[in-house]
Amino acid sequence: MTVQRPGIFLAKASYRQRRMRDAARMLPVIGAALLLLPMAWSGPAEGAAQRTSVAGLYLFAVWIGLVAAAALLARPLQRPDVMPEDREAPVDEG
Repeated sequence: MTVQRPGIFLAKASYRQRRMRDAARMLPVIGAALLLLPMAWSGPAEGAAQRTSVAGLYLFAVWIGLVAAAALLARPLQRPDVMPEDREAPVDEG
C-alpha cells in the first residue's frame, strides 16, 4: 500500500487567498507609515502655508488610496474558499 504525500506547493487558489490575507493584514501598517510621512517633511518656515496645503492634499490622497485598496482586497476575501487541508476526510460507515 502506497501512501500519498502532499505536494510541496500549495494549490494556486489557496496560495492566492493566503497572499490576499497577508496583504489585508499589512494594509494598516503601510497606511500608518504613509500617514505619518508628512511629519518627516521639513523645509524653510517661509513656505509653511504651501507646505500645509500640500500635506493636506497628500493625506487626503493617501486616505482615498487606502479606502480603494481595502475595497479591492475585501472583494476576493469575501468568498469562502475551503482550503484542502481544512477539508474533513470522508467517513466510511461500511
